[in-house]
Amino acid sequence: MVRIAFTGHRGLPRDTADRVRRALRAVLAGRDLPLVGLSCLAEGADQLFAREVLRVGGDLDVVVPAARYRESLPRAARTAYDDLLPLARQVHLMPFERPEPPAYMAAAVFMLERADELFAVWDGLPARGLGGTADVVAHAREQEMRVLVLWPPGSRRE
Repeated sequence: MVRIAFTGHRGLPRDTADRVRRALRAVLAGRDLPLVGLSCLAEGADQLFAREVLRVGGDLDVVVPAARYRESLPRAARTAYDDLLPLARQVHLMPFERPEPPAYMAAAVFMLERADELFAVWDGLPARGLGGTADVVAHAREQEMRVLVLWPPGSRRE
C-alpha cells in the first residue's frame, strides 16, 4: 500500500483548480491500488486531492489540525469538508484547540510521518505562514521523502 501525504495552496481560481484537478487525475491514474491519501481537507488543492483519491478507488485518511478547524474554513469549503470527512477511512484530530500555524505544521509532520511520499500543489514561492506548502515541502525533503510538485502551466493563486 502506498501512502501519499498532500499539501497545496488554498484560494485557487477556478481555471487553476481545473488545471490542478486534471494534473492530480493524471498522476493518480497511474498508481496501483491500494493507496491511501492523507489530507487536512483544507479548501482548494487539499479537497481536490481528496476527491481524486476517492475517485480512483483509494482510501482517505484525514488529519484535522485543531478542534475548531472547520470554523476556519471559508463557508463554501465547509460543505465539501462536511461531505468528505465521513468518507475517510480514519480521522486523526491533532491536540490543538485553535487552527493556527503551529497546528498546521504539526498536522503536516503527522501526515509525513505516516506517508511514503508527498504530493504538493505548489507555486515554488515561500510559505505565507508556518505550516504553509513551502514549509511542508521543505520538511519532507529534509526527511529525504519523495516529493512530487504539481503546478500546471498557467496556474496562479489568489
